[in-house]
Amino acid sequence: MSLICDAMRFAPLGSVALGGLLGEAVEANRTGRLRTFIVNETSEAIAIFARDRAQANVQGDWYGEHAGKWLLAAVKAAKRIDDAELLGRARRVADWLIDQQEADGYLGTYAPSRRFMRRQPPKPPSWDGAPAERTWDIWNHSYLVLGFLELHTATTDARYLQAARAIGDLCLNTLTKGQIAITELGNHFGLSASVLLDPAVELHLATGEQDYLDLALLIVDQIEREPGNRMFSQALDGVDPSAIATGKAYQLLWNMVGVAKLYRVTGDGRFLTATLNIWQAVRDHHLTLGGGPWGGVAHRSREVFNPVGTFDPQAYVETCSTMAWIQLNRELLRILGEARFAEEIERSAYNDLLGAQAPNGEDWCYYSFPNGKRVHTTYWRCCKSSGAVALEELSSLAYAVTKGGEIAINLLGPSTAHIDVPGVGQVCIVQTTAYPFDGEIKIAMQQSGVSVPLLIRVPEWAEGAVIKQTGTALIPGTYARIETAGDITITLPMVPRHHRREAHNVQQSLAPDGSPVEQEVMRHAYAAITRGPLVYATRLVDGYKPVETIRPAASALSMADDDVVLSLQDRSPIIFEPYFRAGGRHHGSWRLTWLRLPPEEVA
Repeated sequence: MSLICDAMRFAPLGSVALGGLLGEAVEANRTGRLRTFIVNETSEAIAIFARDRAQANVQGDWYGEHAGKWLLAAVKAAKRIDDAELLGRARRVADWLIDQQEADGYLGTYAPSRRFMRRQPPKPPSWDGAPAERTWDIWNHSYLVLGFLELHTATTDARYLQAARAIGDLCLNTLTKGQIAITELGNHFGLSASVLLDPAVELHLATGEQDYLDLALLIVDQIEREPGNRMFSQALDGVDPSAIATGKAYQLLWNMVGVAKLYRVTGDGRFLTATLNIWQAVRDHHLTLGGGPWGGVAHRSREVFNPVGTFDPQAYVETCSTMAWIQLNRELLRILGEARFAEEIERSAYNDLLGAQAPNGEDWCYYSFPNGKRVHTTYWRCCKSSGAVALEELSSLAYAVTKGGEIAINLLGPSTAHIDVPGVGQVCIVQTTAYPFDGEIKIAMQQSGVSVPLLIRVPEWAEGAVIKQTGTALIPGTYARIETAGDITITLPMVPRHHRREAHNVQQSLAPDGSPVEQEVMRHAYAAITRGPLVYATRLVDGYKPVETIRPAASALSMADDDVVLSLQDRSPIIFEPYFRAGGRHHGSWRLTWLRLPPEEVA
């Protein structure tokens, strides 16, 4: 189907081989999580779909999401490396799931009395956005649609498209003929159900049918009718995401992925404006230094965005939210072709995403903390599957072809790509580098005698970046357009940098005359270190301290191999490692990104 608004076409699966850190991570994901979590229909995450088990299930669980997530990631991995066995497993699982699908399209894990087609009881006066009886039936079906569509793309087998369409048709019938609003079918004032927006647009893209675009637009309309949500209009008005519905990070970001896709297929600028407003607010106020959306301090739930200005080194990053942030940046990069979106994908990938994955590719952190203990989560937790999906996004979007016929290098690091350029043919590009530990990147390009311009992303932190052969200066935060028939080397200076944040608490109340009274009761300042794209962290200080106050020396930072040495006035130096591996990538290890500064350093 022809799209109105795409600036970039990402590389097809199988055309890019990542090396280095990202290559190791995606390969561990394939051989670990994707090959062991689900093997066939007897694996527990699939067996719960058996009709007899579903008939008896009256619990409001989310466990059915793993099936669609696994299909989505496993098929991408199989296509990426031509893994026929893994693709065969995915087909076997999908075929069995289709056998469980009912005539009306239902393919969930709930008893008939609890399915999303049944109206909820009336909302109580104290309704907080959570339906009384169930919360995850639409959510689980949304992931199944995405999984089936990915498998259909890989195999062209019409059965998988038909299974996805049957779910879409059931959802459309329920929201129209059944006169049920999408916001009645999921918690967080409907955010956990309105994620159906994303697979609805994907169904439209896969089939070209207007019904599925109508479904997506109906979802937006029903969101706007819920006073506790109104996500779209509030995003248009520039409301901070922490104040939309419950501020649930994962759900909000996934919803905005769907809104961005609506712009791609309709060209309606309001959808792009809303998406960019949320993106900018998250980028400015709601990311860790390592690029993960965070929350979970003060009175807020652990998985929602904190109010603007809130800072705490022990706040939470949910790996699911990191996945959704990467996907939102993927859509904006595709639409606008701007370096800032690729920058955010790379920052999240090298830090908070890799920092949540264990080397075996199976174990993941549900929550990660800038300052805190690494805790690997349990079998059923959502973030293990979300991390697997996020990693499988990276290979394809690492390279793209622009509308103008340039090849864009979006992600830096060791890799090989074979890119088909219209009117030129296949072009081979090889990045040879120790990036992200070293800033020298050799880029070799082979093509059949026709000049193909390269767009090489220059990171925002790379002040003083140059083309080594010519000394040509490169502008940070942009794509450098280079036309060459030979190899080039770019040099990105990697200087360790200090970062500073303040945490403060303000007590607010009203005077007897009703005027506001505000008093600051606490303020602390913290320092952290980055080098190139990597955030750095230390282990427990002196082997046992989870908190330390430091006075950096005048020339505080120096290098020791890939580690940063922080020299101090009053004590021995502290060694910082890249965050993703600090303290060892094992359960129970500690990482400290932010160290407190003394009171005289507080503004």
